[in-house]
This record gives sequence, structure tokens and C-alpha cells, in this order.
Amino acid sequence: MAIKENLLRIRENIEKTCLLCGRDPREVKLLAVSKTFPISSILEAYEAGQRDFGESRVQEFVPKYQQLPDLSWHFIGHIQKNKLNKLLDTEVFIHSVDSLELAEKISEKALERQKVVKVLLQVNIDDDPSKFGFTSEGLLQNIEKILQLKGIAPTGLMTIGALHKDPKETRASFAKLRGLRDALSEVTKHEFPELSMGMSGDYHEAILEGATIVRVGTGVFGQR
Repeated sequence: MAIKENLLRIRENIEKTCLLCGRDPREVKLLAVSKTFPISSILEAYEAGQRDFGESRVQEFVPKYQQLPDLSWHFIGHIQKNKLNKLLDTEVFIHSVDSLELAEKISEKALERQKVVKVLLQVNIDDDPSKFGFTSEGLLQNIEKILQLKGIAPTGLMTIGALHKDPKETRASFAKLRGLRDALSEVTKHEFPELSMGMSGDYHEAILEGATIVRVGTGVFGQR
């Protein structure tokens, strides 16, 4: 029952936050990050109405996908190129395209499979050396090349926010991602509707700054 109660609380929090900033709660998708949790926990969340689930390790995700192929799956982890074939043999929304080289490789593999893969472009918005992702400048330089690739459909941006003690600093990071998205749209005339940002500890701030997908694991499933 704890997962059901957690989901209810988070959905209420999302709705309150949206109302606070004049947004429609239906604009924000709750992504339950199920990495390291068993199928039984995923099914418990599903029975409570949750439909979108996020995984970050290919070797863990693929067996879960094979058991539950009809869920809406998102891949949010760093992608090792030697595991790309296995990942693209599933139907998954990839949040973590963090380089032009990876975008090109996904394009190549997608064309082999005659499919179009929906992706987000991961940005290291705070230039944290411990995190993967495009720099803001690097993405602006490469966005036209990415948009020309076949078999890949970039629909927005993703970031992993830095841990800030001050919520104002957290919001500032998320605001930078939104600003970058707007700049990319202006330069390319291409729409990037999705902003995947905010996790268990900071999804409130992310929603205030325009998040359309919030990635919550501990808040849904409990401590790993």
C-alpha cells in the first residue's frame, strides 16, 4: 500500500505546484524511476495508476521490458555504445542522448531497424565535471547536425540538477535549461516541448521552472 499512498501524495504535490504557478497539472508527467526495484513493485505502482517507468541500466531494463512490454518505458541512464543494440531492440523513450556521436549512433541503429526513436538531449547545465551531457554551448553548436539525422526525433532536453541547499539555486539551474530550450527553438525553428528535470528532492522547483517530466524514484518506491 505504501507505493499507492506515495503516488497519491506526489500527484497531489504536482497538482498544488502547478496551480501555484498557473500551469495545468496535465502538462507534467510523473516518471516513476524503477531502477533496482523488482517487477512486483512496478506492478504495484501500475495497479495504482502509474504508467511511465524509468530505468538506467540496460542489463536491468531489458528483462523488465521483456516481462512488461506494454508499459511506457523511459531510459534515463548513461548509454554505453556496446549496449545500444539491446536498448534499441525495445520500445523506449531515451532521455540521455549526451553527445553528437551517440545521436549519430542511435540514428544509424534506428535506420537499420526502420524505426524512429524518440529522444531527449541531456545537458550538463551546471558544467559539473562528474555529470554527462552537452554543454549549453556545445548543444547550440551541434543542434542543426542532430536535427538532420534520420531515425531520431529530439523532442526536448533533460538535465540532472546539482544538489543545492538553497531552492533558489536549484530553480536557477532549471531556469537555465528552460532558457536553453527556448534559445534552441529560436535558432532552429524546431519545437522542443519536453523538459525532463527534477527528482524526488527538487521536482517542486523543476515544475515551477517548466518541467514537463519529473523523475521520482525514492519518493515513489522508498529507499533503495
